[in-house]
Amino acid sequence: MILFLATGFYSGKAPLLPGTFGTLAGVPFALVFHILPLSWHLVYGMGFVLGAVFLADKAAGILGEKDPGCIVIDEMAGYVLALSLVPVQASTLVAGFLVFRFFDIMKPGPVRYFERQFSGGAGIVLDDAMAGVLTAVVLKIIYSAGLF
Repeated sequence: MILFLATGFYSGKAPLLPGTFGTLAGVPFALVFHILPLSWHLVYGMGFVLGAVFLADKAAGILGEKDPGCIVIDEMAGYVLALSLVPVQASTLVAGFLVFRFFDIMKPGPVRYFERQFSGGAGIVLDDAMAGVLTAVVLKIIYSAGLF
């Protein structure tokens, strides 16, 4: 069960672009923001991240690797955070996906910092969580400017 969840329902076992497929596996979890009141968005997002840290740590231990590429619960958690500040609709889902993947792949300063400073499940997840936070800020700015 741990591997099933940590690999994003096995989406992380895709032979190409497992992180991209893992991010797509996060879409249903981002849609939960539709039913949650705004006051619960942070609680849900942080709970998802903490659960992801636990699952990533356990899965890495099972697989005997530091950061196996098939573990994509980190991408799912980052994507959930990415959509936490804007209404979830088609435009924000797509923009959030593109901006999040950009930050996740390019790893600008704060993302790279988290990647290098932590180990275990936290090391696997927190860089993606930071990519999600940066994405959330970008989406909020774009949304506030009325571009969605």
